[in-house]
Amino acid sequence: MTTLVWFRRDLRIADNPALAAAARDGAVIPLYIFAPEEDAPWRPGAASRWWLHQSLGALDQDLRRLGSRLIVRHAQDSLSELLAIARDTGATRILWNRLYEPATVARDRLIKATLRGSGIGAESFNASLLREPWEIANQAGKPFQVFTAFWRHCLALPDPPEPQPAPALLPAPAKWPPSLQISQLELPPRIDWAASMRAEWSPGERAATAQLDTFLGEAFEAYAQQRNRPDRTGTSRLSPHLHFGEIGPRQIWHATQDHARAPHLGAAWRDSQFLAELGWREFGHHLLHHFPRTAHEPLRERFEAFPWRRSADELRAWQRGRTGYPIVDAGMRELWKTGWMHNRVRMITASFLIKDLLQPWQDGAAWFWDTLVDADLAANTLGWQWVAGCGADAAPYFRIFNPSTQGRKFDPDGAYIRRFLPELERMPSEWIHEPWRAPAAVRQAAGLKIDADYPAPIVDHGQARERALRALAVVTESGKKRPPG
Repeated sequence: MTTLVWFRRDLRIADNPALAAAARDGAVIPLYIFAPEEDAPWRPGAASRWWLHQSLGALDQDLRRLGSRLIVRHAQDSLSELLAIARDTGATRILWNRLYEPATVARDRLIKATLRGSGIGAESFNASLLREPWEIANQAGKPFQVFTAFWRHCLALPDPPEPQPAPALLPAPAKWPPSLQISQLELPPRIDWAASMRAEWSPGERAATAQLDTFLGEAFEAYAQQRNRPDRTGTSRLSPHLHFGEIGPRQIWHATQDHARAPHLGAAWRDSQFLAELGWREFGHHLLHHFPRTAHEPLRERFEAFPWRRSADELRAWQRGRTGYPIVDAGMRELWKTGWMHNRVRMITASFLIKDLLQPWQDGAAWFWDTLVDADLAANTLGWQWVAGCGADAAPYFRIFNPSTQGRKFDPDGAYIRRFLPELERMPSEWIHEPWRAPAAVRQAAGLKIDADYPAPIVDHGQARERALRALAVVTESGKKRPPG
């Protein structure tokens, strides 16, 4: 028997249920189909495509160590390609691991039904979540909309299954089908703006495992205290590896459990802030599954009446890191340079766009989608709606971050700002968060000219805050006028 294993965002060998099931019986043909049109309007962004190129290469190398290889195809639709390859290879089964975006779920149902109707065995598995979204419900049988209750429910359940080891060998078919070279997918950008990302990241399963080991050994115990400090290495940086399935949540759960068996940690690992971040990832998929419209629309419908301002110039200034608020600009330049942004700074930059500039959260989500190496529809939607106050368990809209205060609190010496804003490198820590307020002699000593070297603030935060609260009043009044039911 020959089995096709259809890889998507599960680009690993270990704890890969579809691959493990295929390896137990007959020849295995690992397959990757690049069909970006199927993902419209959420085609992979530029940063994601760069990561995908590296990750596919790493997966192919790992497969070759097991006596196998990755077959790569480029197609308009996956179903036609699967049927053609099955016909050409004589494959009688096609196995894959599930994805959970609404459009993908609908497509996969059609694929599974068509394959089975054609006499081809088709089965899917869970490789990317601790729990299936449809398995979790509150006492009323409804989806959770508050994270604390959701995660408390999840923690009360039995531990997720132990991760499966990688197969020792993958039986090869008598004849391999034709394959593209990964380079023929033309995933990396033609202009090499990704050079700094290569210096920052090592995609692939082996790198993901090494990153988890490093985090657990060096940063796990101090995670709750350090995770909000962008000037320090206090986060796991596993999010892109998780998104592309180079490591799975079961592996992280059980590795954390094993690490925490040290006597001084005991059972407290289950209540750790780090594990809760894994819970937020689960919560995002839970919400997107039950409320698929939220990728484009606010969960709280009254926010559809919000009086957004659209300013192409202000949006561009935010995207380029030229707002005049250093913590915001450092975050946006970190994003452009590395394809990633510290989570605390993601909240600060999102708050600034939505509340100081009154730009629609969807515009910010679209920019993050194109520039983040860990761009994930569920997490991106959850994060932006949380900041905008229009999603589940969201921060109230009237919670408006003061960017200068946030900078002083979480980057007190300005080390993070200096890393990404070299024009402020010589500014004293006392003034680095509000350089426009520094005395002229201080700016002169630092070699800084406001507007020439670094912009003045594009808005006054105090005035912008008042404007945002007035906009919120429109939403509040809209909600009051809505008829019951």
